[in-house]
Amino acid sequence: MRPPPRAALGLLLLLLLLLLPPDAARKPIPCQRCRELVDKFNKGMANTAKKNFGGGNTAWEEKTLSNEVRLLEILEGLCESSDFECNQMVEQHEERLEAWWLKLKKEHPDLFEWFCVQTLKMCCSPGTYGPDCTACPGGSERPCSGNGHCNGDGSRQGDGSCQCHAGYKGPLCLDCMDGYFSFLRNEIQSVCRACDESCKLCSGPTNRDCHECEVGWTRVEDSCVDVDECAAEMPPCSDMQYCENINGSYTCEECDSTCVGCIGKGPAKCKECVTGYTKESGQCTDVDECSLSEKACRRKNENCYNTPGSFVCVCPDGFEETEDACVPAAESEVAEENPTPPSSHEDL
Repeated sequence: MRPPPRAALGLLLLLLLLLLPPDAARKPIPCQRCRELVDKFNKGMANTAKKNFGGGNTAWEEKTLSNEVRLLEILEGLCESSDFECNQMVEQHEERLEAWWLKLKKEHPDLFEWFCVQTLKMCCSPGTYGPDCTACPGGSERPCSGNGHCNGDGSRQGDGSCQCHAGYKGPLCLDCMDGYFSFLRNEIQSVCRACDESCKLCSGPTNRDCHECEVGWTRVEDSCVDVDECAAEMPPCSDMQYCENINGSYTCEECDSTCVGCIGKGPAKCKECVTGYTKESGQCTDVDECSLSEKACRRKNENCYNTPGSFVCVCPDGFEETEDACVPAAESEVAEENPTPPSSHEDL
């Protein structure tokens, strides 16, 4: 039988991956599983600390049975019944946990360090990484100079490279990124602070300490100051927008709906008014076409109703619309089943 082509095998693999449960793609590393188990054990210790586990007639029996019963309760609460990996781990290492609980707890009070780091060798102590628990750059006491995270820190994985916090760069996170300046630096630490927003490079916290201005700022004498793009000879916004200057930039905002061009927000900032509005007390206001001396509705008996920017003409109740008048329904030569909708004058 001929083997299936590579494309078919690839498709089959993709389908298998899609059918896996969501958690399968994010399967925790062994150290994470061990840490979670220890966290649950410590929580179980706290929850059972005040319970009475007495069970014998003598002091020795009472103490021994109390410890064993408490341990049993802690172990039973470590895993959900559906968590196969957790239950498997407890089953594999139950004797070790019991030995620590009954004999080694005083000598090794840190269960994580004894169980996950020293015994199972799934994790490393904080500040170390990799198969051999190598010290992170900068030392295990202050990994990455305290200004970053050591890749693989506390696990048997990772390459130990420093992932620096915001504002820091370099293999040990000692140097300042652009936009930050060195506030303090000595043999044991480096502190970087943010420049003023106007500075791309700086030596201090104010706009007078800029070595180079950010985009949208310009140097005036010894300081970086904001460029007012809105004051340019050719404004950057469209005819139906107004320009709003902000530090280092600008925004284009829509004019009010009553405006034809504007210089700012609202109907009082219109250059001109749209049809149906007129300038009154310095701003664009609606024209009441129904109150004008020249009638807006020309047909006999027709009622006029003002609307924002326009008006509508409607026949009164009991009247029907004809081409040149509103006539009583009884006098209408043709009775229409559906009344003619009001005529709109939005284009006037």
